[in-house]
Amino acid sequence: MANIKSQIKRNRTNEKRRLRNKAARSEVKTRVKHAVTSAEAGAETAVEDLRVAVKRLDKAAARGIIHKNQAANRKGRLMRRINSLAAATAGDGATDA
Repeated sequence: MANIKSQIKRNRTNEKRRLRNKAARSEVKTRVKHAVTSAEAGAETAVEDLRVAVKRLDKAAARGIIHKNQAANRKGRLMRRINSLAAATAGDGATDA
């Protein structure tokens, strides 16, 4: 346990930031998961879920919770995954001919 006044304050602020960052990271993961599951199910809200996931990733990068390149990589990976799901579902209907 620190006994220097400034270090005690620093520990308090670090804990607040850690909890805030943890909540934001968790939210990003949840939104990405929602976007993927709604795309797999072919739900009408798939586009909206994707938009919200990308928005959360951008916001986390802007706030410094994740690095901007990591946000870009995650967005690219998410887009590729959702596009491949969309192509797979579109391809299923085209095989009837």
